[in-house]
Amino acid sequence: MNFLRSIASNLLKGPLPGDAGGEGAPAEISDAELVDRCKEGDYGAFDLLVTKHRGRVYAMIQNMVKNEADSWDLAQEVFVKVWKALPRFESRARFSTWMYRITHNAVYDWMRKRKMDVAGDLDDNLLDREAIAAGAHATPARVSRPDEALSQGEVRANIENALEKLSPEHREAILLREVQGLEYKEIADIMDCSLGTVMSRLFYARKKLQTLLINI
Repeated sequence: MNFLRSIASNLLKGPLPGDAGGEGAPAEISDAELVDRCKEGDYGAFDLLVTKHRGRVYAMIQNMVKNEADSWDLAQEVFVKVWKALPRFESRARFSTWMYRITHNAVYDWMRKRKMDVAGDLDDNLLDREAIAAGAHATPARVSRPDEALSQGEVRANIENALEKLSPEHREAILLREVQGLEYKEIADIMDCSLGTVMSRLFYARKKLQTLLINI
């Protein structure tokens, strides 16, 4: 589906420039090894985990919350919760799946505290992975040509408008699947629902997005 590839290519949030796996980064260390080192009290290993995953965590939060300051605060809260819960982490699940579950809970707790309608209208503010700075607030990593930027901006605006028409549950499901690339079982674990519910939400979201993004 071309429109799904367009969503993924426009909204993909990966490691930040300079993070693990990026230019000038140290040799890749697996999450499992870093988690083991964290459990032994290695703060440096936890810093590597944060650096490796903070771009995706922040972007997932920003996609749901919109407000930049609240997104940064929630991202910090997520990693504090991750550190405190690491002794209880079991390697039967992928670390990233477990971390996204903590992120999911933090976001929905935040929305409930502010009495947001989690089944209704919630705006998105979609950030490029290049727009998330390595250590502070978002700054662009490169400048596109005016015509290129205009074209990309129009595509992103169309995608943003289409995503705004989905409920938070359907939006989160499609972002976890098509942008973050998670398996159905991982999405079910993160969203605390059945595989059938995940499939139903993805079917509805894809069907609606295909109609809204028919020209992309």
